[in-house]
Formats: sequence, C-alpha cells, structure tokens
Amino acid sequence: MKKRTALLFTAGAVLTAGSLSPLAHAAPTPAPKAPKDFVALHTVDPSIIQDMRYATKVNFIGRRIDGYQQPLCILTKPTAEALHRAQEKLLPQGYSLKVYDCYRPQRAVDNFARWAKDLDDNRMKEEFYPRVAKDRLFADGYIAEKSGHSRGSTVDLTIVKVNSPAATGGSVRPAGPCYAPQGARRPDDSVDMGTGFDCFDTLAHTDDPRIVGAQRANRQFLKGTLAAEGFVNLPEEWWHFTYKPETYPDTYFDFPVAYRSVSGH
Repeated sequence: MKKRTALLFTAGAVLTAGSLSPLAHAAPTPAPKAPKDFVALHTVDPSIIQDMRYATKVNFIGRRIDGYQQPLCILTKPTAEALHRAQEKLLPQGYSLKVYDCYRPQRAVDNFARWAKDLDDNRMKEEFYPRVAKDRLFADGYIAEKSGHSRGSTVDLTIVKVNSPAATGGSVRPAGPCYAPQGARRPDDSVDMGTGFDCFDTLAHTDDPRIVGAQRANRQFLKGTLAAEGFVNLPEEWWHFTYKPETYPDTYFDFPVAYRSVSGH
C-alpha cells in the first residue's frame, strides 16, 4: 500500500510541474511529402545537369529561398520522363540540358512576394532588374502570388555544350547586368541566350526582336527541342517551360525541396 501511494504522489508531483501536459511528449509534426508520382529528376536521368539557384544565395534575392532544403530537382514523373526524352536527343548532338529550378514550394513563392513588397531590399537589383523599379515587379508580371512551378510540371532550364567547362552561378559577388554580353554577366556554361536566367527584363522574352543571330537560334533550339516532347514555353521567359497536360493543373503544393520529400518513390 505504501508503494502504491508513493507512485501516485510522484505522478501527482510531476503533473503539478506541468511537464506531462498532453503536448509535452507529442512527436514533431512531420514535413509534408510529395505525392507518389513526384520524383527526383536524377533518378530518371542523372545526366541532366542541376544548377539549383534557389538553394543557394545566387538568385535575384541574394539568399537561400524558403523551402529549398537541398539542391534537388523534383518534378512529376511524366515531366521528368519528357526531359529524359529531350536529353536523349541532345546528347548525340553534343549538348545537355541544365535545370535552374523545378518544383517550387508555395512557401518559396510566398518568400518571393514578401521580398517584392520590401522596397528597401535591392541588393541584387543591378544584376537582375536594373531597368525595372521594384514596386513594378507585381504589375509587370515578374512576381506573382502563385506559380505554376508549385504544381510540379514546370521547369526553368537551358542548354550547355557537353564539353564546356562546368560552371554554375558561382558566388553571390556582384555581377554585370543580366542582359549584358555573355562575357560581362554572371558566369554560366549555358549557350548564349542573350540574357542570364531570371533576368527581369523584356530582353528575356523568348521572341524579343532585338535578340538575333546565334542568341535567337539558341533560344529556338531549346524551345523546339522541348516542344517536341510536350513542353509549352512561357513567352516572357526563354527558360520557362511547362509539360502538358499537367498532372496537377489546379494544385499548389508546399512540401520542401528535399530528398526525404520523394524518398521511397
């Protein structure tokens, strides 16, 4: 009887301290996972180069973007398989695809929107939007509250020569304007598309008439290669393509860009 009383007293003392409240030992809420038909691109085609800018500081904000926990391209499986088909056609010609961004969680889109409303943060202006006032980014369509990337069938990418020296965005050091001649803007092994990736400027419009010669031919080469596999280009961005039909045309996901989001798929 004394033993039982001691146990009850001990339990009562603990409860009084509050350390055994109903939530005290609750397991942390697990991060959401991707649906089963999302995959890591490298599991479908490891030869496609990945230069995932939003997982680094090398982007138009100048810091890692919310939700990008690892530099990983995640897409719906049909989109990844379509990129694989395009890559199979490019490699014999001496070229490879390189992706800059793939699936983008809603929290990252929200991060972009908050940044766009902070008119005092212009650390990357001279490179990415030197000719656009920051208070015009929403009105001019460069930033939005929703992104097709969050549906999993949209990808930002370019073409590189397979024998070119590997190059990614490099450090966050200042770079020339994104529309400057190729040798004067941020180093990248992309064929010359006339502007860099994420250039907030009308020169980035795929068919801008000021883009001529090899730059225009390179854009059309990328567009034609992907169109043959079911991708539709966004006219305002030479690098932006959506695979049709979309697996999730009306759903905006928010699972993080991380290996665990697609582990086991």
